[in-house]
Amino acid sequence: MNNIKTNRLKDQAFKIWGIACTFLGLILLTIFIGSILIDGLQRIDWDFITSLPSRKAERAGIYTALMGSVWILVFTTIIALPLGIAAAIYLEEYAKQSRLSSLLEVNISNLAGVPSIIYGLLGLEVFVRIMEMGASVLAGSFTLALLILPIVIVATRESLKAVPKSIRDASFALGASKWQTVSQQLLPASFGGILTGVILALSRAVGETAPLIVIGALAYVPFAPESPMDEFSVLPIQIFNWISRPKHGFEINAAAAIIVLLLITFILNGIAVYFRNRWQSKFK
Repeated sequence: MNNIKTNRLKDQAFKIWGIACTFLGLILLTIFIGSILIDGLQRIDWDFITSLPSRKAERAGIYTALMGSVWILVFTTIIALPLGIAAAIYLEEYAKQSRLSSLLEVNISNLAGVPSIIYGLLGLEVFVRIMEMGASVLAGSFTLALLILPIVIVATRESLKAVPKSIRDASFALGASKWQTVSQQLLPASFGGILTGVILALSRAVGETAPLIVIGALAYVPFAPESPMDEFSVLPIQIFNWISRPKHGFEINAAAAIIVLLLITFILNGIAVYFRNRWQSKFK
């Protein structure tokens, strides 16, 4: 058998291996989601969404955890969005090539892969203890903002790089300043990519549990937060709390809460895909 036939056989073997791996992942995902839907759909109703936590499984709801997740999501967006976009604009458009800028770029890329619990330890020391925020919504939001900040910066820089050079040149040729070019040409042209990165980062933040447990987020909160300094719980912690209880009713509650969390994640990803396709077609 010559080398050409051998290489063709290797290609076919790798293709079959790739298809098998893909189907294995899809089958496992289908089994997992199917099991969750069978257990959880019977429990989801309006009372489950609007009820407070309870020691009785049939009376327990996700209202406080859902409201906590909404508060965390809103404040994380408010903190991470301007910081991440501003840092990316500076690094991409204003910073000169130097050892310092290269060091910053490498560290930001590495920070995106740091385990989330490390950010929880950082948030515990800086926001909870030094800044004395306690286990509040604000401390949790700052911690999650740190977690997603590298992702926002990287996504924004890649979106700015994707803008055609001709747009920059045309703007400068008309006498526009650096900031006018950035604010009136580059940001509108790259907004779809930036928004996609931000939404995907937030969809990761809404499912994070470890950093919030480290800073002291509670598993049982009898009320929904009403201010940024209130204590809170979030859906992943509520699910973790229910799944660790021996009573079967709480396992069904956990499955129903997982469905709600998956819906939020799918909606956020759907919005990201919609804006990406819309902006891509707009600037073709």
